Amino acid sequence: MSERRTGMTSIVMNTTKLVTGLIAVFGIYIALTGHISPGGGFAGGVILAAAGVLVVLAFGGKFSQRLVTESHTHVWDAAGAAGFLVVGLCGYFTGGFFMNFVPLGKVHKLFSGGMIPLSNLAILVKVGAGLLGAFLALSAFRPTSGPLHKPDMES
Repeated sequence: MSERRTGMTSIVMNTTKLVTGLIAVFGIYIALTGHISPGGGFAGGVILAAAGVLVVLAFGGKFSQRLVTESHTHVWDAAGAAGFLVVGLCGYFTGGFFMNFVPLGKVHKLFSGGMIPLSNLAILVKVGAGLLGAFLALSAFRPTSGPLHKPDMES
């Protein structure tokens, strides 16, 4: 008996290796420029989670468990929430809750957002980790009988 292969074809795996980093960088870009263009932390987090989901689908669960586990996603999820809370409390202690207390630069320029990009980054981490954690939790359940179950074929 040969060892059962997990994941997809080598074409899908190699393509995933090429595009996963680009997808993650694009998600971070969307979060950082959310104050001057459509996007923000939520959209960036969804894109970042999609990069993780792509890795899980292309390489299989065993490989993905070596990179990130559900407990890792819980930690990052909590860190994103804590980061968002810290940004809000910093605004509160300087005069207004979630107030943009550090206005910088000119309007419609990258560094004009003050605290908005920081809160977008916190939301990016929270949403990305939450969605990836939910996907990992749901992908752990596989049917053992029924129409979706495919028994292992012996060769």
